Amino acid sequence: MRGIRLSRSRGFLRIKGLLRTQAFRILLIYLVLFAVSSAALVAFSYWSTRNALDSETDQTIEAEITGLSEQYQQLGLRGLADVIISRSMHGGQGLYLLTDATKRPLAGNLDAWPEMVSTAGSFVEFDYQRRFGGTLENRRARGRVFAITGGFQLLVARDVHERYETGKLFSTTLPWTVALMLLLGFLGGGIVSRNMLGRLDDINRTSHDIMLGDLARRVPVTSAGDEFDELSTNLNRMLDRIERLMRGLREVTDSVAHDLRSPLNRLRNRLEAAQNQTEKEGRVANELESAIAEADHLMATFNALLLIAEAEAGVAREAMTELSLAPIVEGVVELYGPVAEEKQITLIALPGSSSTLIEGNRSLISQALANLVDNAIKYTPEGGRITVQAAETPAGAELSVADTGPGIPEADRERVLDRFVRLEASRNSPGTGLGLSLVAAVARLHDATLTLGDNKPGLKTILLFPLRRRRASAV
Repeated sequence: MRGIRLSRSRGFLRIKGLLRTQAFRILLIYLVLFAVSSAALVAFSYWSTRNALDSETDQTIEAEITGLSEQYQQLGLRGLADVIISRSMHGGQGLYLLTDATKRPLAGNLDAWPEMVSTAGSFVEFDYQRRFGGTLENRRARGRVFAITGGFQLLVARDVHERYETGKLFSTTLPWTVALMLLLGFLGGGIVSRNMLGRLDDINRTSHDIMLGDLARRVPVTSAGDEFDELSTNLNRMLDRIERLMRGLREVTDSVAHDLRSPLNRLRNRLEAAQNQTEKEGRVANELESAIAEADHLMATFNALLLIAEAEAGVAREAMTELSLAPIVEGVVELYGPVAEEKQITLIALPGSSSTLIEGNRSLISQALANLVDNAIKYTPEGGRITVQAAETPAGAELSVADTGPGIPEADRERVLDRFVRLEASRNSPGTGLGLSLVAAVARLHDATLTLGDNKPGLKTILLFPLRRRRASAV
């Protein structure tokens, strides 16, 4: 049952994604416009044809009324009745009925005065029954009533049943035709959009993998040779060039690391050796100590830059494994416990979920958490409190560090993630301005979200990692 629910959920998400595509929207708009314009064109054609037929019928009725009026003036009422009887015997489409003041039939081929519906002008329409081949049928007629002196009335009409049935058929079939047109267009648009959506999904998946550091990924190219294949080819060429540039940058970085780390280490060792050979007090000893501190600062900056470059280039992705955040929290808290105790700051690890698993690089995550705890200790005053916690939330695995220090103004929280950015309040504090930059690079590498929030008072930093995907078992 769970497998069925998952299948339905995926199907719903695919349909929802299909409906949001620009191609489907364009096709749907075109389809609606086409259906409305087609229906309007057919309706106008029918309306024009009906008006023309009605006009022709009305002219015929007017001509007959004029002729019968002349007969009445010449022959009187009895002569008019004889003419009506004569015309009724000929059959055809003509319908006649002469009645007295009580609407009692006197002559004609209609059995009784019908119930009429007024139309435009002085014409009326009504239903009547007529025998065809021994079968009595309900028919539709259109006519006009002519009043005669003495309360007598003459109804002259023509049978318009075929036109009436055509109108009914049109009124019934046109909505269904438009609905069928929309349905077929909807299905066709869905098929076209699904094809386009599939091609776009390939590009989006490839782009996502590349953003996560897999520069070897390429957009699939089909044999269709269409615009998507041309776009994919151009993207692949661009990616080839970017990969070559990144490879060259990595080679330069490795060369710099190899060429500078060793001289820096030798320089520091020689400074320490010189310091050991000089007196403990004096200007020379102080200068050597300052030089060693500057060398340490330079090496820390250099190492931080290399770590950031590796994280942003995705080099450390190969070392990602399944890991739990709880042991990392315990290790960092234990490492910085003595430093916090020396500043009389309470540093504790809050209880969290020990089963929270993510895919990540243990070394980089530990370094990022260490940077956050180090910053918190650096800016939290004596008697303050720092809490570290790893917890599993519905949104993902959350790694947080909260302190009771001065915090970071909301307007500066995005800016402090850039390299070498130090706020005015921390100008006199030791540091390279790369700690939060490294944390941001590690977050991007792990597809995590970094949030700097208000702890009221202090700063609360949250790293939200996507949970490790669990395989769904179908029952």
